[in-house]
Amino acid sequence: MARTADSFKRKDSKFLQVPTILVVCEDLLSGKNYLEDAAVHFRANAKVEIMHCGLTHPKGIVEYAIGRQKKFDKVFCAIDRDTHESFEEALMMARAHEKVNVIASYPCFEYWLLLHFGYTRKPYTRSGNNSAGDNVGVDLRGKNGMADYVKSGGRGYFKKLLGEPFKQARLLSPRILEDAFQSGDMNPSTQLHLLIDEFESISKPKPVVP
Repeated sequence: MARTADSFKRKDSKFLQVPTILVVCEDLLSGKNYLEDAAVHFRANAKVEIMHCGLTHPKGIVEYAIGRQKKFDKVFCAIDRDTHESFEEALMMARAHEKVNVIASYPCFEYWLLLHFGYTRKPYTRSGNNSAGDNVGVDLRGKNGMADYVKSGGRGYFKKLLGEPFKQARLLSPRILEDAFQSGDMNPSTQLHLLIDEFESISKPKPVVP
């Protein structure tokens, strides 16, 4: 039986189109590697580009993200508060662009890793030659299995912390962020869980609502 012309027409998808995402990282190695492994874990890597733009100051990272936003549905800038002078300016720049979102960690990405080992709201500040971020690293290296952690280290931290530690961080992070907003003191807190949620969302296609 011959097929009619209508039978060759592409059927409408039952699911919403999966968004394309760009993640621009301040961290060239450990943070970027962690997010790359997270995207693979959630099978989101085909729709997510994670990269380092060659800049480490928040303003430059956000400016780069703004310049590339047209090619993506969503853009995220994963940056640390630490001692960056251009941090607040970067936040203001991002707010002017609907697609561009800042994923901020106070004082740094390592605080997100620290939450895999339990709750803490101890503020981090500079002491001696150590920045606030350095001091988070000191506490992190005191945790089981993390003695060799260095910010410029290799891959493997996502897989090492996957399971109950990862679940714990995802539960604690939004609670701590809410407390930080209510108290007016963001140190310490992180928004990394929002990016993890985004990766997980990509892995679960959403049906079209009639």
